[in-house]
Amino acid sequence: MDNILLTIQSGYNQFTRTEKKIADYVLNNKEEVIYMSISELAEKINVGDASITRFCKSCKLDGYQEFKMKLSISLGKKKRSDGEDDISVQLLNNHIQALKTTYEMTDRKKIDKVISFLEKAKRIFFFGIGDSMLTAMEARNKFLRITSKAYCIADPHTQAMSAATMNEDDLLVIFSYSGATRDNIHVAKIAKKQKATIVIVSHYRKSPLSTLSDVVLLCGSEEAPLDGGSLGGKIGQLYILDILYREYYNKNYNISMKNNESTSDAVVEKLF
Repeated sequence: MDNILLTIQSGYNQFTRTEKKIADYVLNNKEEVIYMSISELAEKINVGDASITRFCKSCKLDGYQEFKMKLSISLGKKKRSDGEDDISVQLLNNHIQALKTTYEMTDRKKIDKVISFLEKAKRIFFFGIGDSMLTAMEARNKFLRITSKAYCIADPHTQAMSAATMNEDDLLVIFSYSGATRDNIHVAKIAKKQKATIVIVSHYRKSPLSTLSDVVLLCGSEEAPLDGGSLGGKIGQLYILDILYREYYNKNYNISMKNNESTSDAVVEKLF
């Protein structure tokens, strides 16, 4: 059955007491649930994350992310806008709102703490999966201009192997909008076991990934499952990245300026 709401309603009598509790909340709060992480939903209903996962399995789904995707489809969240001007204005407002929301969610003390991590680390790894990998690559490119300790690995298997050789002198920065991507969680668990410091840049304060991190930096932009990879989501991540880059640059101005000049000179001959 494609409509997950009908699936929940038709299978309601077969659910356990806890599953009925989850079903009741979902049916009464459909619009809000598609923007919640699994941990946020579990906290709202006062159940464990595992109970949400079992509920999804009872609905014949692989997990919570598929559940949100099906729910988003059932609600018809993808609506066509009429007129090119409407689209351009809508996108402009969405992107501006993503920046404003990220700014409002930014915690100055957490930023300072991450800057301290960046300064102390002997190696800084920027990881991501899918669209968040683009932000991780941008992070590496920016920091490589001013320090030689910045790395980015794209392949999830190589990320895992790299995490296995990390230690307490290493910093791992993971970009993940949902905070629930399996590859990210797998790598974070390995890095944590190796006592590396872990920073997460995510939209959700509570998520499976946040429980493994030392600091969570929040980025704005509400993104439904069908909007995955939207520019608004990336804008929030890039804004956080730019803050970290500029703060690090200013706190380590002399060496950053020297390295920036050297790296710029290294590629100037490639420009006409």
